[in-house]
Amino acid sequence: MKKNMGTTDKTIRVLLAALIAVLYFTNVITGTLGIILLVLAGVFLFTSLVSFCPLYPLLGFSSCPLKPKK
Repeated sequence: MKKNMGTTDKTIRVLLAALIAVLYFTNVITGTLGIILLVLAGVFLFTSLVSFCPLYPLLGFSSCPLKPKK
């Protein structure tokens, strides 16, 4: 798996996952929407840890900084 996520992208995903988790566990978001957002937060956290988003190759996108050519 080739990394396709930059540091900023990973940081934003971790912060969003933490925000969703806090909102869920303080009962601000509940029910089906809360569960769906909690699962999405888990996906955000997992993709941040492995630095790979499976959607990016399908969209032809990468937030990883470009390496200089030799």
